[in-house]
Parts: sequence; structure tokens; C-alpha cells
Amino acid sequence: MLMGGTETSSTTVEWAMSEMMKNHRTLEKAQAKVRRVYDRTGDVNESDLHELKYLKLVIKETLRLHPPVSLQIPRENTERCEINGYEIPAKTKVVVNIWAFGRDPNYRNEADKFNPERFIDNSADHKGANFEYIPFGAGRRICPGMSYGMAVDELSLA
Repeated sequence: MLMGGTETSSTTVEWAMSEMMKNHRTLEKAQAKVRRVYDRTGDVNESDLHELKYLKLVIKETLRLHPPVSLQIPRENTERCEINGYEIPAKTKVVVNIWAFGRDPNYRNEADKFNPERFIDNSADHKGANFEYIPFGAGRRICPGMSYGMAVDELSLA
């Protein structure tokens, strides 16, 4: 649990930088958008983060391809249930593979390719409402540091 609160932002920033280094067009576009917003004042601050829409797409795509916590903390169901024809006995440990969700070709074209533009017209957000994209988990056990982590990622990359 402690690692989830300390290493996730630095891991996300490292992966985002790595992906942008491999995708020069994405890097140049992100740089241009950041410079357009922050060249007015000269200093990067939180008040203008809402204008960095392309950088948010880069972070979203980074979290999809490289979730800093690939497997959620195991949960245990309290009673027997059936999901898609599979019987799950009571007291079964259940682990959600966030990495696999992000790379599922049933939900994305070229699922293994870094492409921030895939999220331009996609309503899935990182708040757990859409189960095809859950980098911070979902429901009542969603990551409590999600907003802080996103702000750290955005400020670090800007």
C-alpha cells in the first residue's frame, strides 16, 4: 500500500517520457502545447493545468499502457457468485489485472501501440466509471490519491 502512494507518479512520469522519446511527433506536439500555455507567464503552475488537454491525453495513454500498479490488491468475495458462466466460490481471492484491461484488443485498435489521440473522442476517464479503463481501480476502493497523483504527473511533465 505504501508503494502505491510513493512510486506511482514517478513511474508514470518515467513511462510518459520514455514513450514520448520513442514517438517524436507526440513529444513535439506536447511540447508545443505546454509552451503555448506557459510561455505567457514563464512559470509552470497548477492554475493553467486545465489548458493542457493534449498532455492529459498523453498521461491517460501512458496509464493505459503502463499502469504503475498492474494488479489490484486482492479482494475476497463474501458469497458464491457466477460471472459469465464461471462459478466463483465464496471466499475466493480475486485479483483484477489492470494491465490486461488496458491492452485488450476487444476495446482498442492497435492496443499495444502508444497513441494518445485514441482518447480524443473517448468518454472513459480515470475515475473508475468505465471498466475498460481503470488505472486507479474503481468503486469504493478506488485509489484515494488519484487527484494528487494526476496533478503531480501533469506538473512534472509540463
